[in-house]
Amino acid sequence: MNNRFANAFSATLILFLLTSNDGKSQTRYTKYVNTFIGTAPLTDPKILGYELPADWRSWAGLTFPGSSMPNAMVQLSPMTEYGSGAGYEYEDKMIYGFTHTNKGHWNLCNIPVLPVSGKPTEKFGSHFSHSKESAAPGFYQVYLEDYQVNVSLTSTLRCGFHKYEYKDRKDRKVLFDLAKANNNVSTWKITQVGNNVIQGFQQAGERIYFYAKLNADIKILEKKEEGSKAGYALVHLSDQHEGPVELKIGISFVSTENARENLEKEIGNKTFNQVRAEGTSSWEKILSSIQVKGGTEKQKEMLYSCLYRSLLWPALRSDINGEYTDAKKKVAKASFNYYTEPSLWDTYRNKDVLLGLISPKITVDVIKSMKDVGDKTGFIPTFFHGDHGASSIAGAYLRGIDDFDIEGTYKILLRNANISPGARPYVDEYIKKGFISDPDIANPHVETKAKAGVSKTLEYAYDDYSLAQIAKKLGDTANYKTLMARSGNYKNMFDPGTRFMRGRLENGDWIKNFNPQYPYYEYMYREANAWQVSFFAPHDMPGLINLYGGAAGFESKLDSLFTLPWNPKHIARNVETMIGQYCHGNQPDHEAPFAYHFIGKPEKSQKIIDYILNHLYGIGDGGLALSGMDDAGEMSAWYVFSALGLYTFSATDPEYLVTAPLFDEVKWTTSTGKTLTIKKPGSGRAITAIKMNGKPIKGYFVPHDLFINGGNLEIETK
Repeated sequence: MNNRFANAFSATLILFLLTSNDGKSQTRYTKYVNTFIGTAPLTDPKILGYELPADWRSWAGLTFPGSSMPNAMVQLSPMTEYGSGAGYEYEDKMIYGFTHTNKGHWNLCNIPVLPVSGKPTEKFGSHFSHSKESAAPGFYQVYLEDYQVNVSLTSTLRCGFHKYEYKDRKDRKVLFDLAKANNNVSTWKITQVGNNVIQGFQQAGERIYFYAKLNADIKILEKKEEGSKAGYALVHLSDQHEGPVELKIGISFVSTENARENLEKEIGNKTFNQVRAEGTSSWEKILSSIQVKGGTEKQKEMLYSCLYRSLLWPALRSDINGEYTDAKKKVAKASFNYYTEPSLWDTYRNKDVLLGLISPKITVDVIKSMKDVGDKTGFIPTFFHGDHGASSIAGAYLRGIDDFDIEGTYKILLRNANISPGARPYVDEYIKKGFISDPDIANPHVETKAKAGVSKTLEYAYDDYSLAQIAKKLGDTANYKTLMARSGNYKNMFDPGTRFMRGRLENGDWIKNFNPQYPYYEYMYREANAWQVSFFAPHDMPGLINLYGGAAGFESKLDSLFTLPWNPKHIARNVETMIGQYCHGNQPDHEAPFAYHFIGKPEKSQKIIDYILNHLYGIGDGGLALSGMDDAGEMSAWYVFSALGLYTFSATDPEYLVTAPLFDEVKWTTSTGKTLTIKKPGSGRAITAIKMNGKPIKGYFVPHDLFINGGNLEIETK
């Protein structure tokens, strides 16, 4: 069977499996998902804000195109460059393997496997062409030109399923390139345990076990320098086997025995097409919870691609028997599914809320997993910067996701907020002074590292507000008052002379060497400049506006954020894609476009939001670039909420800021089984009135009750 015929046959069979009895195709929403979006680079200096240095690649997405289920343990994806964000860069010409874990964050990419053929060589890899490559949720396919193998991949929660269609039955081999990953590999092992079975592990920061079963007998398991950083293993296959070679592989972070059990119970004797069909069906179910009318085909592609991307992380870490490796590196067992911690610095803003709206059971288990870490270490986990587990957990709890030990979780979050050393760096200075200082450095540059005191103070203030909301609901009046008082600490960073959030010295004086346009990695600001953090107080916008002297002063400053040209000499890889000084390519100012709502000028916000939606997503050659790193789905979730007309301006609070949706009608089937209908009958983009269940509302916020009870939201525009 030639490759073209094989692919056509496979596609026809999949369509048959996904077709209902009345003959109507069920692939209604996965067809809009383009898993390649976010894999291509962005090179246009007009969008980036500067000319890319010769040896740089922009962080325009850092996504992977491979097969994954929602919040799964396995992300089975091609590798074109180890050490890159997600291992796959669209402009590359070679594939070096297919790895089984991925986040798009310069780590993971474990257990690389590659089908090879022909004479032995120690330089493994194959050229490929995008014309012979395809992907969909739960599926990836590519033709390896050098080895003349058509590769198809699909997956379950904890297992990968490889199908290799070799042109020639002779010299068929499967490479286990276990010395490679995006983390440093310290050792690895592989063993044959049956005629067609191998197992082993890879130690790359943490130990990942695998158990793999082939449908062809193994002639030889060839090992080269097992355990070394230069070694690999080659599985030589019998020439007697006819038809495609299939490799089913289970992984586990506990043991090879658990990896075997994961494989037997999730795949067992299922065929490749059965597994793929089940995966497609699962994605159809989850994507179909949001249905839209109107909008362009490109906007639908972006909506469902972004919704898909929002639901890949956090990743499952417990096995099918409930076991997992805990924060103390010990095997534990629980009645809930154990997950990695969310990428909290990024995703607390929007994506964690979206996950709770779509998959509340996963959100509950993520919170239980975070508490499990807290039980073992004394602190709820943080990520990168800030203490945003407070917002993520409070936001879920206040939205009615409460099937977890809230009192126990709250006690640990209080430790985060008060104990030093602990989860919050410099929290003792923050509590004592109401701010975190920085030194006055004579000649700081982009990579200068210090306390990032401005960003920390602003973020801790919001985290204190978030924790205060739990305290209030639990009746802890004393801590509520203390935390609410601390939530005003953001004001201590505001310099009325320059009208910026500005760094302070230990004695409280303003840092003199101050350029509000210059971006820093970790000096005064975290991956930002003064412009980009000076509008961050999502819990107290009236207080922030007062700092600027009222609505007129705030509006003037906010206008400048979006109009003051970016200096192309200010080059920072994580601060890119500019509208004036506003950076959509990174998270710190993602709330700023919505801020005009708080001074009664929503039409100004809408113009900026529309520009971002229509010009900074799905851009570049082929429309495959994003305007910055997706960061485990945060940038994607920004699009989903904004395109649907509801944004989580303060993710802690159970309410949503209303904007003009891109679509004429949105039907959102909520987790309670109710339907929230959002309609925008006019063609205009400036909001003139908002009606909830037929009644006009004041302001621009609607309550989370719409997601609990269902309802109708009508957004009138001109």
